[in-house]
Amino acid sequence: MSDIRSAARQAGRIRSRLLGIYLNDHLAGSTIGTRRAARLARSLRGSPYGVTLEAIAAEIEEDREVLLALMSRLGIPARSYKILAGGAFELAGRLKSNGRLVGRSPLTTLVELELLRLGVEGKAAAWRTLCRVAESDRRLNPEQLDHLIERAQGQLRTLEDLRLRQAEETFLAT
Repeated sequence: MSDIRSAARQAGRIRSRLLGIYLNDHLAGSTIGTRRAARLARSLRGSPYGVTLEAIAAEIEEDREVLLALMSRLGIPARSYKILAGGAFELAGRLKSNGRLVGRSPLTTLVELELLRLGVEGKAAAWRTLCRVAESDRRLNPEQLDHLIERAQGQLRTLEDLRLRQAEETFLAT
């Protein structure tokens, strides 16, 4: 892998086709994450988690817009079929067992926090990948990417705190 990276760097070329596939896959994931975060924030409005999740949902939506802008800057078109697939997967992801036939359970919130956290992990990995690509492509701003990585790390810390609190509420009798 490092030989491939070195060869690409030496040649000064970016494999745009592969980068396009990669970023469109992340765009599909960000579609899922944006919708899931907004839905979770709405579901928990008025709870101790509500305000925090609304802020994270807004940041996740902003990060999706940044991804679209970066793709545009790189000349990579957004593939609508991947965006639609991401939306369909998010809807399908709602069909999970939560121990109740109707409505939310504490387990629903825990699982959704875990899924959201996994999505943010993936987003952070994409920002780190783009940082590496930025070494060979001046269209990418390393400082902007560093900021996005830091923001994702903050989101991860907050989501983990919420997840652990929800795990206690879900599994420990009070």
